[in-house]
Amino acid sequence: MFTLLFHTKENVKLIREDIENELFSYLGGILKNYKSIPLQIGGTSDHIHILCTLPKTMALADLAEEVKKSSSKWIKTTGLHYTKFYWQDGYGGFSVSNSGVDAVKRYIMNQKKHHDKVSFMDEYKNLLDTYGIPYEDRFL
Repeated sequence: MFTLLFHTKENVKLIREDIENELFSYLGGILKNYKSIPLQIGGTSDHIHILCTLPKTMALADLAEEVKKSSSKWIKTTGLHYTKFYWQDGYGGFSVSNSGVDAVKRYIMNQKKHHDKVSFMDEYKNLLDTYGIPYEDRFL
């Protein structure tokens, strides 16, 4: 299992609550089309978390690209607010052990409440720092 994390271009808060469930369902459909099993999908107005399996025949980078590309095309058709919608260029991918699945599911389900206290970017940088993953601010 792994989590896939990506945000809107320049972290703009574009994802409105009235489309969230439809977007999450659409993301799940994309994953299923690529033989991935979505376990939990959620997020906030500026980012998405996906807990899923990685298909045996596909690299994480390829799955992330397809999920982002297909969902971006779809969301642009949902209304004028989304005509200039884009995801960030990159993504985060983190493996999850079987023992951590339930905790990650809860974490994804509570994104809005969680990010009332800590911004997405502060949390993401802290996670990268905690696990010694190098990054450059300009790419986040």
